Amino acid sequence: MAGPLTGVKVIDLTSMVSGPLATLMLADQGADVIKVENPGGGDFARHVATRRGGFSASFVNNNRNKRSVVLNLKDPAGLRAFKRLAADADVVIQNFRPGVAARIGVGEEVLRALNPRLIYVSITGFGFDGPYNQKPVFDPLIQSLTGLTTVQAGSDKSRPRLVRTILPDKLTGIQAAQAITAALFARERNGEGQHITLSMLDTIVAFLWNSDMGGHTFVGDEAKEERAQSFIDLIYETADSYISVAAMHDKHWRGLAKALNRPDFLEDKRFKTPELRDINVDDRLNVTQEALRPHTTDDLLTLLEANDVPCAPVLTRTQMRQHPQIHANGIIIELDHPQAGRLRQARPPAVFSKTEIEMRRGAPVYGADTATVLAETGYSESEISAMFDQGAAIQAGSKSDAAD
Repeated sequence: MAGPLTGVKVIDLTSMVSGPLATLMLADQGADVIKVENPGGGDFARHVATRRGGFSASFVNNNRNKRSVVLNLKDPAGLRAFKRLAADADVVIQNFRPGVAARIGVGEEVLRALNPRLIYVSITGFGFDGPYNQKPVFDPLIQSLTGLTTVQAGSDKSRPRLVRTILPDKLTGIQAAQAITAALFARERNGEGQHITLSMLDTIVAFLWNSDMGGHTFVGDEAKEERAQSFIDLIYETADSYISVAAMHDKHWRGLAKALNRPDFLEDKRFKTPELRDINVDDRLNVTQEALRPHTTDDLLTLLEANDVPCAPVLTRTQMRQHPQIHANGIIIELDHPQAGRLRQARPPAVFSKTEIEMRRGAPVYGADTATVLAETGYSESEISAMFDQGAAIQAGSKSDAAD
C-alpha cells in the first residue's frame, strides 16, 4: 500500500536544509513533491562539498522522492507556469526572506486567490517582524540568539558552545512537516486552507522551554544566572574510551552504587535524593567519574546492565552505523542512485503498519522533470518547447541547461 500522504501535491520553493527536510518527510510519506528551482544552478545545497556523480551528500540526503522543475519566476511565462502548478496543489512552501515571495509574485495572497484550499507555508530565520526580520540567517546565529550556545556550555559563566549539528535548521524542518500534516487534517474537517508561518528562532525557543528554561518558568522567581546543567556530566572517561551513564532516579543510583561496589554513594548526604544529586552535580560528577575510570567500557556495560543502570557506549559515526542495535532497527538503508551510485541513508524513523513508506526515486537531477510536470499541468509540447527556447523553463540536458 502507498504512503499515508499519497495523492498530496506539494510545490517546494525551499533550499538548503530546513524547507527541504520538511518536504523530504512529506515525500517519503507518499506526497508528490515538485521542487521548483531557479535558473543558474538551483538549490545551493547541490553545490556543497562531499560529492559524487555530480551530487552532494547534503542534497541527496534531503531531496529523495522529489521531482525537479526549473522555472524562471522573473519571466512572465515562468511565473504563469508556477501559478498553474500551484492552482491545484495542496501545499506550497517557501523559505525566502520576509516579503520576497510577494515581491516576485508567489506570495500567499496571490496563490490563495487561485486556490482557496491551499496550505501555504512560510519559513524564515528570525521572524516576520522586528529588528532582525531582514537579516541573513545561518544556523549558528539562531543558536546564539536563542541561548542554545549557553545551554550547550552548561552555565552562563562558561564559554558558549555551538551544538555541532545544524539543530535549528533540522528542528524547523520537522516542525514544518508536522504543521503541514496538521493543516491538511484540519482542511479535511473544515474544507479550508490556511497560511502557516514559522521561524527557526521560534522553533528553538519553544524547543528549549521543554527542558532548559526551568529557571525562567515561574514569573517573579527567575534565575539570575544559570548554573551548570546536569546533562553535561553524563559522558564519562573509562580505561579505554567513554561511556554514558544516567543515574538520576533513586533505583538507578542504587544500581550504580551496587555495580561499582560503592555503598558510600548511598550514605553520602549530598546524593540522598534526585534534587540533591542535581544541586551537587559537580561533586556527583567527580565521584562517579573516579569510580568509572579504572574499568573498560565493555566491563562497565556488563556491570551496569546487570544492575539495570541506564548506560550506553559513546560511539563514533562509523561505530554507530555498525552497532547491532542500529542493525536490528533497520534504520540505515542502502539505495542505488543512477548518477551518485550506491547510497547509504536513514529511512524515515516512523514506521506505518498500513501505509508503507516507499523509496520511489533518488534526489533529482537539476531540471530533470520540467517537461513532464509542465505536460501534466496542461502545457502542449510546442508550448513547452517555446518556454525552453526563451529561458522561462529549463529541462535537464537541454541547450538552456548547458548554457547555465
